[in-house]
Amino acid sequence: MSPYSHVSDKIYNYLADTFGEEAAKNYRDFVEKEPSKYIRVNERKIKRKALADQLFETYGIKTESVSYPTNALKINDGFDYAGSTLEIAFGFYYMQALTSMLPPLFLNPSEKDIVLDLCSAPGSKTTQLAEMMNNKGILVVNELEIDRIKALVFNLDKMNFLNCGVVNRRGEILSKYYDSHFDKILIDAPCSGLGIIQKKNEINNWWSLERVKNLSELQNKLLVSAIKMLKVDGELVYSTCTLTPEENELIINKILLKYPVDVEEVYLPLKHHKGLTTYKDEKLDRRLSKAIRIFPWETDSDGFFLIKLKKTEETKALEQLKWEKHFSLTMHTHSDRILNQKLKRLAEEFGIEEDVFSNYKFLLKRNDIYFTSTEWSDENLGLFHRVGTKFGTIDKNGNIVLHSFAAQILQESITKNIYNIKSLDELRIYLMGALIPNVQLPSGQYVVIFNNYVLGTGVVIKNGLKSRYPRSSRTQTIRIKGQKIQ
Repeated sequence: MSPYSHVSDKIYNYLADTFGEEAAKNYRDFVEKEPSKYIRVNERKIKRKALADQLFETYGIKTESVSYPTNALKINDGFDYAGSTLEIAFGFYYMQALTSMLPPLFLNPSEKDIVLDLCSAPGSKTTQLAEMMNNKGILVVNELEIDRIKALVFNLDKMNFLNCGVVNRRGEILSKYYDSHFDKILIDAPCSGLGIIQKKNEINNWWSLERVKNLSELQNKLLVSAIKMLKVDGELVYSTCTLTPEENELIINKILLKYPVDVEEVYLPLKHHKGLTTYKDEKLDRRLSKAIRIFPWETDSDGFFLIKLKKTEETKALEQLKWEKHFSLTMHTHSDRILNQKLKRLAEEFGIEEDVFSNYKFLLKRNDIYFTSTEWSDENLGLFHRVGTKFGTIDKNGNIVLHSFAAQILQESITKNIYNIKSLDELRIYLMGALIPNVQLPSGQYVVIFNNYVLGTGVVIKNGLKSRYPRSSRTQTIRIKGQKIQ
């Protein structure tokens, strides 16, 4: 048996019946090979070529550029290091299948759009959407499983995205809070995963047509909810990483029959097939030919189905709910009395021009401060698990203690109270959240830099500089030049 993965007889026979024996054999042969590895470069932080050079020079990781998407790299050698670099720890790139990068590209949001990612964790497509929006505008990201929200928030934070509000609700009932509200919606739906079995071999153990049927019912509910939440002329991208028509064309066919949506043409410069317009002698809507089917063995990546829909008329609104639960989160601008003087003192401390803070809105919850894009607003603020990212806390003296994530976002504006890491030993100490000894600087809070990049904040006390590197990030293994840092 292959050391990588295999295909159960049940799945093989289904694929042979659906797509033919040759396709089933190609699928089995592909699954039994080692998966190719790709990364998506966060070009808000670094350009693709610069990252490729940096990964090779520092870790010996060999990559090659792919023609599409233009911010993707294929890892040819050194993959074992790719998940433990300093660059991935600080969000310079995201490890992601090539075809997984396509749904956000098809949705193509801008910073002027109100966008919803309906099934968002762990955040590969969410962070891509946030980057495409230039970390501005309004991006609502929903995830049902609270444990998966932890991974989502972790990825948003390390990549420094603050234009996101995280919701923890069932996607199929979210339309009770939002009617004709969003300009663009992504549904990367839960599915049976036949496009990713090469990486998740456990799918063999639970895959069945009964499971597919149950998933298709959920997928239909998510689509109906999304259409009700979409504005007229708004756009929706539906995608799955599975190959079954039951979870793809058959679902969309029902939607096209019942709801005012049309299928949009999309351009894809990768090998793909048109969506099915017949299945088991059943004729389907001809517009399904505009859908995209990707077989994994033809792209050397995950199998995918994608379709882009446009809402053409209003839908009947559900009875709308308002979030009545008491919630202590309040939103402010930089000039509001409650924050103005505190922000002025912080600006003076770090040499930040005061008007920099006009680019953000601030949210207070007791002594904690979060910040988000200046465009951000929502009537259902209490619905959110979190909005934006951590800016800091207000100490007992009424001053703001700047958070490491905020220091990373504001790094180009910070000109004072900067400490440069002097050695790998100091780097190790800082990333452990410990005290760097013998730092001879005036007491107070500082921004900590390594290789011209802000790692976070710290405070100089009598014995040295105490790290304020976030606890949530300290579990990551980080290597530099072959040395294990953490």
